Amino acid sequence: MAESPAKALRRILDSPGVHLGPACFDALSAKLVERAGFDYCFTSGFSISAARLGLPDVGLISFGEMMDQGRQIIQAVSIPIIADGDNGYGNAMNVKRTIREAIRAGYAGIFLEDQVSPKACGHTRGRKVVPRDEAVMRIKAAIDARKESGSDIVIIARTDSRQAVSFDESLWRSQAFADVGADVLLIDALASREEMKAFCKIAPSVPKMANLLEGGGKTPILNPTELEEVGFKIAAYPLSLMGVSIRAMQNALIAIKGGQIPSHGSIPTFEEIKEIVGFNSYYEEEKRYATHTDKVSSQNGILNSDKE
Repeated sequence: MAESPAKALRRILDSPGVHLGPACFDALSAKLVERAGFDYCFTSGFSISAARLGLPDVGLISFGEMMDQGRQIIQAVSIPIIADGDNGYGNAMNVKRTIREAIRAGYAGIFLEDQVSPKACGHTRGRKVVPRDEAVMRIKAAIDARKESGSDIVIIARTDSRQAVSFDESLWRSQAFADVGADVLLIDALASREEMKAFCKIAPSVPKMANLLEGGGKTPILNPTELEEVGFKIAAYPLSLMGVSIRAMQNALIAIKGGQIPSHGSIPTFEEIKEIVGFNSYYEEEKRYATHTDKVSSQNGILNSDKE
């Protein structure tokens, strides 16, 4: 029997070292993460909102749109995927539905935050959090929904109170989340290595996640050795794929507007592109169902024998 996505993620969390996870935003970016050899992948609400809607991550993208994008991502790869569950899309009862749908979609894990609605994107201004008791009840509701579903989906409890309230408040909330059964803890926008160390000391038996916002975020970008020394188990890189995609498309458009094509080395060959999106594996599988007529027609050149 195949290992469930959640069990695969739990195995990663139980294994030595720190485990790096880029954030994808669609099926193609997820396939690239898997081809690069990563063991798991995050989804980024920031990047999904940008790619799917062309809009900022300020609560405009809906629960249904996020779940639909997630299902496409999950179906494209075999590695475990962690969902960006935002603030659970409402109160504790909404959180329970969010967890149930994430389980049905096939997510291995999901992180939930304690922001109000509409939410703000991490590391940006305007973040506000719900009161302590409501924040804790959201995580308890998520744990209950998991139990009621007979699932082992990994619950990552995130607090945005470091920026919204204080560092001490974020430590209190993280400990409270651990006390009600969160599997992994995340404080967003930690502002120094010292804060990162202090965070990793609370609830020592619960794995810690680092959210390393590239290109100007508030949290120091530590290398994997440093992350492990501080005490982190997993680390997310939320904007790398979206950021380099934007820059690459801008450069390609500049070239085309100037009457050229993107420079050699900045664009894969057509053969490479076909391999990445799955043409070659499709052709191999297609051969299993070829009829005698297909084979004869192909030999006579009636069908596109080169399959392009």
